Amino acid sequence: MTSPSQAAESSGSLTLDPEGGDSGGPGKSPELVGRSPRQLAWIRFKRDKVGVICAFVVGAFVFIAIFAPLIVKLYGKNAYALYGQDDGLLNAYGMPIKPNGGISGDHWFGIEPHLGRDIFALLIYGIRTSLCVALAVTVLSVVVGVAIGLIQGYLGGRTDYFLGRFSDLMMSFPQQLFYITFTPVLLSLFVKPGSEEPTSLRFLTLVLVMFLLGWMSLGRLVRAQVLSLREREYIEAARLSGASTGRIIRKELLPNLWTTILVQSTLLLPVNVTAEAGLSFLGVGMRQPTPDWGLMFQDAAANYQADITYMFFPGIAMVIFVVAFNLLGDSVRDALDPKTIR
Repeated sequence: MTSPSQAAESSGSLTLDPEGGDSGGPGKSPELVGRSPRQLAWIRFKRDKVGVICAFVVGAFVFIAIFAPLIVKLYGKNAYALYGQDDGLLNAYGMPIKPNGGISGDHWFGIEPHLGRDIFALLIYGIRTSLCVALAVTVLSVVVGVAIGLIQGYLGGRTDYFLGRFSDLMMSFPQQLFYITFTPVLLSLFVKPGSEEPTSLRFLTLVLVMFLLGWMSLGRLVRAQVLSLREREYIEAARLSGASTGRIIRKELLPNLWTTILVQSTLLLPVNVTAEAGLSFLGVGMRQPTPDWGLMFQDAAANYQADITYMFFPGIAMVIFVVAFNLLGDSVRDALDPKTIR
């Protein structure tokens, strides 16, 4: 039995080809070209100039995160070297001697107060750290949320009841408060007091805590979608044909949910980026000397009276990223669902 998404993919739709080349001579109608729903969504997305620009901006941030070591190497500076102290660029109070935070041809964004690290190199690696944490949390949240939502919605009964109550319990925890509370508790289980804390352990702890308190909204959304789909004729026909539960979920339900999953993922990632930066700013996220967006805000807030320039670069970068990703999510949603009116 074929689901609506599979039928649409196979049959496509007939549209006029505006770039059809030879239309068959004067007086003849343009050639009809069959296009699948994905092709039509791609055409709609390409027409959205804001969405295309935001896609390039997001792609630039992803490129920076992937190739951060290469970019910094080409730049000629290191994110951990203390340039201000070695080169005498800081005064007796640890503030940059040169104006505007020490911006110069050698240090494009200036140098960090007190330690004197290069801000451009810190920002490049900070983007990498924050995106890695947020991406890991988003992937785990999507996988677990979709799996639980599918099981709840399709099986129903006691399974839906107990998983639903567990989801309600997890959603009752105030996220930000429990992020701050649980992170040190989990770290204390693996690191003895006074022992050195590995950066990888703090990374994994952040991902685990944010994931445990972040998958429920997507799970509920998927459950609601499955409840409306499981009564459709093609699902009933698949049951009557003897298809197993796993096959129905994989082949019939999941292909009709990928639009919802994709849109929600694009909206969830920037939320996790800002949450991770907030935790680092509050002192329970990444720690020095690891470059991180939140740690840059923390340092900038402590030194804004003497060097307000430091706050501009991480702040502007985060605003651009979050706005671009949110607008990209809206554009993807509009392209996949043409009935949506923004």
